[in-house]
Amino acid sequence: MSPLVRRLCTAAFLATALPGLAGAQPVEPVLALAKKERQPLLDTLKELVSIETGSRDLEGLDRAAKLIAARLSALGGKVELVDTSEGAYRMEDTPAKIGKVVHARFEGRGTKKILLLAHMDTVYLRGMLAKQPFRVEGDRAYGLGIADDKNGVALILHVLAMLKAMDFRGYGLLTVLVNADEEMSSPGSRKLITQLGAEHDAVFSCEASRVESDKLALATAGIASVILKVKGRASHAGQAPEQGRNALYELAHHMLQTRDLSNPATGLKMNWTLASGGSVRNAIPAEASATADVRVLRVSDYDGIERAVRERIKNKLIPDTQVDMTFERRRPPLEATPASRTLGDHARRVYAELGKTLVVDALAEGGGTDAAFASLNTKAPVLERFGLQGFGAHSNDAEYIAVDSIEPRLYLLARLIMDVSQGKDRK
Repeated sequence: MSPLVRRLCTAAFLATALPGLAGAQPVEPVLALAKKERQPLLDTLKELVSIETGSRDLEGLDRAAKLIAARLSALGGKVELVDTSEGAYRMEDTPAKIGKVVHARFEGRGTKKILLLAHMDTVYLRGMLAKQPFRVEGDRAYGLGIADDKNGVALILHVLAMLKAMDFRGYGLLTVLVNADEEMSSPGSRKLITQLGAEHDAVFSCEASRVESDKLALATAGIASVILKVKGRASHAGQAPEQGRNALYELAHHMLQTRDLSNPATGLKMNWTLASGGSVRNAIPAEASATADVRVLRVSDYDGIERAVRERIKNKLIPDTQVDMTFERRRPPLEATPASRTLGDHARRVYAELGKTLVVDALAEGGGTDAAFASLNTKAPVLERFGLQGFGAHSNDAEYIAVDSIEPRLYLLARLIMDVSQGKDRK
């Protein structure tokens, strides 16, 4: 370690050990390194964004996984690529083969265990990169998947670089998990994320914050879907419609009689969003199907909404039709806990050292998060949106991150890892 870095590390220790010193001023070694990592992080983003990684693009996901694994290994991690295809939670859109998870372990000298989450997959189709390469315009860095969630991957890599530069190993175990199936509701990786969440003392998920709100999230919505498939009987629509059993009529009946199951008081939302049926104009349709989007704020609400829909569809409109229902629990909600609120308060104080205001939001938004899987079997704090400030996730031509958010977010995550490792997060 160079004399300069040694002096910086000594100052960092004193700043974190003495609340009065760290209270209002930023910890200079951490801030200096965050500034130093700004351009390297942009360079990493260019590398990551230049690999197309749609959730079903196994070749692209494999390239990205190997790149990330090599970077983590160079930083001192024990890295493995985990195939989660076998034993995956199977949904209507789950492919047979799923991209591998990058799992890295950094062993330290302390006792605390911290889990960092991000994902490498995107919603974009192969071929879009040619028209939308990585570019920087003013304070915006554009690219497919840059806000969701390649910025989170880059942030983790460069926070680890900062910790290595300071020779900080005050944690017991620092685990990094980067999955390749988040945009498909993590059918393969969810089991591993839940397992690791239960084994760690804190979980920091690095999905992007928002350009319009510099925030961390303590809660997110859970996502489920209801799929109805109706079988009727085909018949000529002109000559003998009465001999048919109209699957579209039966489907519409069930959609209408379940349209009032949303509950604003609890944040439960159920809305029919897709429907199809029939094959030709002049035949009574023998088959029809529909899908509803479900959002919940409490894990316990899943059982209630599933039970309510199953009860309602017992009431048929047309005899001799068959109605099959599938209820997919795509992602649980992340619920705010006393532990996450406490750590969120500490994060707010750390951010204030930079003269910035951090919003710590305990009200769930509409989207879901892998952090919710990590929270299922633990009372430890689980916080979301440690990533850079971003905009335009899932849009075809506007996705970007705010370059000026790089240094503050590097500082925030590095400081929280250091403080949790040393037990300073509750002071």
